[in-house]
Amino acid sequence: MTPHPLLGILLLLASTWSLSALDTAGKWVMGLGVSLLFMCWVRYIVHLVLVLSLVIPSKGLKTLRSVHLPNQILRGLLMLMATMSFFMTLSRLPQAEATSINFLAPLIMLATAPWLLKEPMRLSRWLAAGIGFAGVLLIIRPNGGLDPIGVAFGLLTACLFAGQFIATRRVAADNPFTTLVWSGLVGTICLTAVLPFSLPAALPALQAFTPLQWMILLSTGVFGALGHLLQIQAYRHSPASMLSPFLYLQIVAATTYGWLVWRQIPDAVTWAGICIVCLSGMGIAAHEWRQSRKR
Repeated sequence: MTPHPLLGILLLLASTWSLSALDTAGKWVMGLGVSLLFMCWVRYIVHLVLVLSLVIPSKGLKTLRSVHLPNQILRGLLMLMATMSFFMTLSRLPQAEATSINFLAPLIMLATAPWLLKEPMRLSRWLAAGIGFAGVLLIIRPNGGLDPIGVAFGLLTACLFAGQFIATRRVAADNPFTTLVWSGLVGTICLTAVLPFSLPAALPALQAFTPLQWMILLSTGVFGALGHLLQIQAYRHSPASMLSPFLYLQIVAATTYGWLVWRQIPDAVTWAGICIVCLSGMGIAAHEWRQSRKR
């Protein structure tokens, strides 16, 4: 496939809006009384059905074969835990603040890469991680009015996403569509196993659902699948080092959705923290890209 860097950037930006729409829909549905486990089950089962219906006809059953199956399962479990932890964060924090705390994940991954991925130790990565954490401290400051439990889940989510990124590096030899299928399959199996316990808790809310509310619940899987498919296509057109800085523009989508649905806008100090986190991530991404070009 001929590289088209601008198209890759546009696809990545579209994926951030799709994934933020997933976050918004999930947060809104949980606000109606749907339990976390059942909402995540719907998100995963719809995601898996859509991905299989798109991938299998074009790629065949060989897409299911992985050369690193244990790592695929580990990545799927980390993704499931990160998803559940993030929705717990969203249930207690505004969407913009919850999303911005997540931006610590790539910085954590880069800072721990010397031990977990056997990559060279670089001072620039540690500086970026430290600056990013300072920005997060501004966001979660004690007088910021954020729920402490939500903040704790937000920091846990960032660590889990960092683990997911590291696991993704370890399955890099697999086809990206193989990773996409296994991500949905592992989560679906785990959440289906606990469905007898999660469904009864969700039934009272579901029985009162309107057709529009059902559509929003099902859209969690649609937006999730679409977001990941757009990301895969983006990385097929542009190198990861070029796309990394643009991931931080998801804060625009998260803030927009948060304002449209809940009229939530971060205050000035929180915006300063968000900018510090984003700039530290963009800065280290640009630095890594320049270093890779020199090498």
